[in-house]
Amino acid sequence: MPLLTLTSDIGEQDYLVGAVKGRLLRIDPDFQIVDITHKLSPFNYPQAAYVCRNAIKNFPEYTYHIVLVNLFESKPEQLLFAFHKEQYLICADNGLLGMILEEKPDMVIGVPLDKLAIKNTLYCIDVAAKAIMQLAKGSPIQTIGIPDTAYIEKNPLRPTLGDNWIEGQIIFIDNFENVIVNITQDQFEQQRKGRKFKIVFKRDEIIERISGSYADVPQGEKLVLFNSAGYMEIAINKGNAAGLFGLKGYNESGSQQISTMVQNRLFYQTVKVFFE
Repeated sequence: MPLLTLTSDIGEQDYLVGAVKGRLLRIDPDFQIVDITHKLSPFNYPQAAYVCRNAIKNFPEYTYHIVLVNLFESKPEQLLFAFHKEQYLICADNGLLGMILEEKPDMVIGVPLDKLAIKNTLYCIDVAAKAIMQLAKGSPIQTIGIPDTAYIEKNPLRPTLGDNWIEGQIIFIDNFENVIVNITQDQFEQQRKGRKFKIVFKRDEIIERISGSYADVPQGEKLVLFNSAGYMEIAINKGNAAGLFGLKGYNESGSQQISTMVQNRLFYQTVKVFFE
């Protein structure tokens, strides 16, 4: 029974997530389907990459991860099937694959889409599900499409490094308005080299220690810790860090910047660490 995960920016307000699951089960009633999330922000590649990367690695080997994010950024001609570190990843050819993996996949196959088909979300699911069935029945991955296909690549959003500093971008804000920065604990320690540090955000907010849990500071106080995925997190014990400090997730969309200006509010999207 193949195990499938679904991740999307579709939302849950209408029929489409249910229709996607229905199409999958119609093709193979034995599919086991697990939702990761359907509430990713539209067009926000760094957020989607963070969520997918840190969910996927916790699943059993040979799970099929279907990522329906920005499927139609350009006219789709193929779906990508990647196999990497014993996991299958299926997504649009839109640059997200490399951002999720942060490296070249062990193998990538291009599954062509019918030039005459109406290429909507449900059609793409049908194509993906039929390819998954072939793989689950033992067909070599090279037989489902074009091996080593050319595909769009986008650079992962990485922190900027200096001799005495590291600057990261806010990539995710969770349900509690805790703020996730794209600086991992490993990157932090490699750059720190045992030195003292100051974590600076919103111009004048400074934190000089790493906490082990939210309870390390009094209620209402700010803190920094590394979350279960190993990423820097700015939080307030029983408070809302993003709203209080005016912190907003990184987004390449110009429309969001315009919207922010119209609202006449100042949002901060970066966090800097100074070492001394």
